[in-house]
Amino acid sequence: MSNENPLSLSALNGLVRVAIEEQMPLRYWVTGELSEVRTTSVGHCYIELIERDEATGEMRAKARGTIWSRVYSLLRPYFLQQTGREFTVGLKVLLQVTVNFHELYGFSLDVCDIEPAYTLGDMARQRMLIVQRLTDEGVIDLNKELPFPLLPKRVAVISSATAAGYGDFCDQLNSNLYGFKFDVGLFASPMQGAKVEEGIISALNAIASDVNAWDVVVIIRGGGATSDLSCFDTYDLANNCAQFPLPIITGIGHQRDDTLLDIVAHTRVKTPTAAAELLIHAMLQQAEQLAALQRAIPEAVTQRIANEQRRLDNILQRLPMNVAMLLQQQHHKIDMLEQKMHSFSPERILARGYTLTLCDGRIVGSAAQLKPGDRVVTRFADGEVESEIVKSEN
Repeated sequence: MSNENPLSLSALNGLVRVAIEEQMPLRYWVTGELSEVRTTSVGHCYIELIERDEATGEMRAKARGTIWSRVYSLLRPYFLQQTGREFTVGLKVLLQVTVNFHELYGFSLDVCDIEPAYTLGDMARQRMLIVQRLTDEGVIDLNKELPFPLLPKRVAVISSATAAGYGDFCDQLNSNLYGFKFDVGLFASPMQGAKVEEGIISALNAIASDVNAWDVVVIIRGGGATSDLSCFDTYDLANNCAQFPLPIITGIGHQRDDTLLDIVAHTRVKTPTAAAELLIHAMLQQAEQLAALQRAIPEAVTQRIANEQRRLDNILQRLPMNVAMLLQQQHHKIDMLEQKMHSFSPERILARGYTLTLCDGRIVGSAAQLKPGDRVVTRFADGEVESEIVKSEN
């Protein structure tokens, strides 16, 4: 075609429309990520579908799409029921579409149907990748390994201040049948919507700044749409909770599969009321143990005194016999010593015919001790004689 007869833009776009309609008349299943979701007052839903490079994350393709109200009114509740999720940005979806081209609005897709199983599979895959990452980093069970406080009296609560679940939690604690007193501090955070992750992490940081003031952390939600649970399935939130220095209890009010927050928490319960019951039960266990000890101590003391008294009586009963035996043994030793001493007495020696010579009152044991002129006394068994040394030979 020469430049003498140029086409108008609308004419060219019209040719493109006809070509597309002729070449692509069917419905096609297409995968992509929702990068924009917007509903109108009349019930239409406008989306933007993108494709990213799996290795680099860079965008490779993009297309606008429309889910007309008559279709959206059917697809939305079906998708929510199957996945527990609303149509939200970031979801991977499998859509059945027809391809359209409008002279004014350009290329677009009309959504006819959706396959929830694809989204569920991608959600499960993403959760699995996060769980594996936390496992590889060695943090997934850190909070579970913390010892649960014996008396969880000081409770830091992360919740929306206006949430019914928070009110139920406090009412359950305050009205417990045993009169236990709890100190509850609220660290407010959004519990649904895009700011949940940021709000909970901020609350955890505030608690950590005065960590010695608290015994346990309770994250409660209560009520709310099941579709809002995706905000509890992020890596950053799970990582912060897994490494928090106090035990974390989650009671975010849902019956279906655990969120990532539940997986890394110390203890997961279903509802805020159940979280309160858990704390009350922990206090009750310690109270019962204390009562048991109070009953056992007097009994143990009485029994110990009785045992010691019996032991003392046994000692006293054996004491006279032991003393007598000891005295008898000592008397025998004394008798033996006296006998030995008597056998070596000078009188016994002299009686056997020996004599004892003394000079100046000292016993003479050698001739060298005497010299001529010394006067000596010789003692016999029956008397003694006195004599003078005339001659001494050595």
